[in-house]
Amino acid sequence: MSEKPPFKIGEGYISSYSCIFLGLLSLFAIFCFHFPEHFTTPEFREVYTGEMMKTLLMAVIIASFFFATLGFLLSKKKKLPVIGIVLCTLSVALGGFEVKSRAVDKTAWSIGLDWLLIDLFILALIFIPIEMAFPKRIGQKRFHAEWRTDLVYFAISHLFVQFFGVITQAPAKVLFGQLGLDSFHRWVQGLPFAVEFLLALLVTDLFQYWAHRLFHSHVYLWRFHSVHHSTQSMDWLAGSRTHFVDIFVTRSISFIPLYICGFSTITFNTYIIFVSIHAVLIHANTGINFGIFKYIFVTPQFHHWHHSDDPNIYGKNFAIHFPFLDKIFGTYYLPGNVWPEGTGVREANYPKGYFKQLVHPFTKSPFDKDLNMIDKSER
Repeated sequence: MSEKPPFKIGEGYISSYSCIFLGLLSLFAIFCFHFPEHFTTPEFREVYTGEMMKTLLMAVIIASFFFATLGFLLSKKKKLPVIGIVLCTLSVALGGFEVKSRAVDKTAWSIGLDWLLIDLFILALIFIPIEMAFPKRIGQKRFHAEWRTDLVYFAISHLFVQFFGVITQAPAKVLFGQLGLDSFHRWVQGLPFAVEFLLALLVTDLFQYWAHRLFHSHVYLWRFHSVHHSTQSMDWLAGSRTHFVDIFVTRSISFIPLYICGFSTITFNTYIIFVSIHAVLIHANTGINFGIFKYIFVTPQFHHWHHSDDPNIYGKNFAIHFPFLDKIFGTYYLPGNVWPEGTGVREANYPKGYFKQLVHPFTKSPFDKDLNMIDKSER
């Protein structure tokens, strides 16, 4: 690859960028404490406590100061750690060590800034070290050409989590809300937790498999889903690049079995957490093999083949969790320990930036200049 080598330990870059990242997180977190009605998610507030988040905020500010100092000592470029120090100082000045939790009044709307910050912090804490220690593409830059676009996708999907939750659950409630499934729900909730959780993964994956395959086989839908495939730098943020239409259709279809089965709250919450982490993992730039488990659960190697830019491999590996679904339906491809040489979509042209990519599929096809397309796609 033509990319420059990644950052090395001891040069100060890792510490410098870490302090800036943590400084920004702490700064935005303070807004969540000052304006919780509009910057925190009602459903998510039930998972954590104010004191828990206050302790985490203080730890993040201290860690940011630590990395800023380390970066200042190690880095030849002092500008980056200085920016981190400024962000930390600003966080403290705005009351970062003195914030207080309080009761939150009910409001008609809110954006999920808390969900964005916590999920970004946890995922970065997990996957950046993994990609540094076990990279698949060693020469791939941490800040590649389109990382900002992927970060915008990540941010918007999290900030509007309440909106996406309402609109994606609506079809299932409208279609199946009057079926009287209470007794079936009680039976499902009476199953052992492990069985109930695996059942949730299986039924949603079965629905997602066919939704995913539909997006690949119908040209008009492929115009939207191909945005997700357009990245040539697979990493922990790449999975976030998903068009709004893709999100709405896929999540709506995935919610149908969840709604019909009526899984318990703990199973549903565990499912959401697992899916959030697993979706990031399978797009990550990591060459971890996973041994025999790669034949049981979808792994990065399996899903990277789905993103392959080789036309001979198009239409493979649609499952999200269980590869055996592709085995059953004839779309399985996993050649030993071999990985695809490249990812992306060779035959398409996409505009740069989130908002241009949001509008583009409605007006033009990435694959031709007119709209006289065939009904089927080979992808």
